[in-house]
Amino acid sequence: MSDLQDSTVADAVDYASDYAVEQAAEQALQALRRRGFQHAQVTASESRRRELNVAHNEPSLLRSSLSHKLAATAIVDGRRASAEGSDVSADGLAALVDQLWDSARSSPQDEANAVSAGQRLQLVQGPQADDAQADPRALAEALRELLAWRSAHAPAMMIEEGQAAHALVRSATRTSGGSAIDCSLGCCGLSVFGLAREGGRTSSFNYAGGSAHALAGAAEAFGILRLMAELTRQIDTRPLGERFVGDVVLGPGAVDDLLGWLMEQLGDGPLIDGSSLYRERVGQVIASPLLTLRSRYDGPGCLPVSADAFIAPPATLLDGGRLTQLTPSLYGSRKTGVAHRPVAGSGWVLQPGATPLAAIVAAVPRGALVGRLSMGDPAPNGDFSGVIKNSFVIRDGEVGPALAETMISGNVAQMLLDVAAVSAESIDRGSERLPWLRIGGLHFS
Repeated sequence: MSDLQDSTVADAVDYASDYAVEQAAEQALQALRRRGFQHAQVTASESRRRELNVAHNEPSLLRSSLSHKLAATAIVDGRRASAEGSDVSADGLAALVDQLWDSARSSPQDEANAVSAGQRLQLVQGPQADDAQADPRALAEALRELLAWRSAHAPAMMIEEGQAAHALVRSATRTSGGSAIDCSLGCCGLSVFGLAREGGRTSSFNYAGGSAHALAGAAEAFGILRLMAELTRQIDTRPLGERFVGDVVLGPGAVDDLLGWLMEQLGDGPLIDGSSLYRERVGQVIASPLLTLRSRYDGPGCLPVSADAFIAPPATLLDGGRLTQLTPSLYGSRKTGVAHRPVAGSGWVLQPGATPLAAIVAAVPRGALVGRLSMGDPAPNGDFSGVIKNSFVIRDGEVGPALAETMISGNVAQMLLDVAAVSAESIDRGSERLPWLRIGGLHFS
């Protein structure tokens, strides 16, 4: 690793760029207007990335990349089309405009189609191109520490793929409604994907990673060290061997799946097609009083802007289990009549509890400590049957052997109500900070 560290500055390509995203966005908006579109939204962006890669526990590659993208949504006579491309030349823009025009003319009319208006933001957040955290030497040091920890504490762990990276995205969004959103968003990332191996036996694969403004301490904060240690204990697995109703202690990765289902229920698709369980539940208790879900839009790699170019104010979606709002986009709001409350795509914190994780596990008579939950698409009412992976059996408050793939079934909406404990510990991946949850009443098989 020291050889790589010594050569990083010489090997890294120039990180500078003179691409003017603001000018590109304005030019694209004017081109769409000239073509005949009544409404349009354009985002020009430039992504710069510097990364150091690991393969099979060894440093493998240092690279820097620079890419551009132009994305646009345009409306004519109530007909909407979207497209994006990486060719930001004059010819590329002309081709994108023609593509949008052809697509829009063949799209159905919908009076709910619209773009944002009056949104203004200038934001610089996170380490920029000249920041010390973007220096390849800082990335090399983060990987050196990670590989040293693996060698000392989890030698059976095989890092199939891993990386330390700095990413910087400059973007400019313009709309025909006068919105102008300019951002320069930098963050560092550290990630690991792999398995543990001993002789001819292996664990299943797993992944951990996240974003931060600096990588010092990130391997622990992201749960990477915990993942590598747990994978070494998952080389040998045992089948459950019985059916029963018990508790799960969901790790942050599985909690993310649970909250992902809830967020989908509050958004456009289920609200528009009428399948949302929560359309008429705003102001009511829909989850355990232990659950409070708040935004953290200033988190590493997070942007306080919705996908349809609205500035997202701070939000508390669950307040002691009480649903405070739905989250339709502008289109979803116009389509359903539900109040438009923009939210960003990432940046959420599920408030930790007061109970240590060890005490939560000790209170479980029979169940499982769950690392991953694969439940597919639950039924419209929330019923599901899925596989728990990277998990351990719990008996009489003690964590036992790793489980061979085991099925659980239940109802996702009921799981939110049945949360009996929230851990004091959390995993902070930058775009989200999530604790462990104990939930009862799951059917094991």
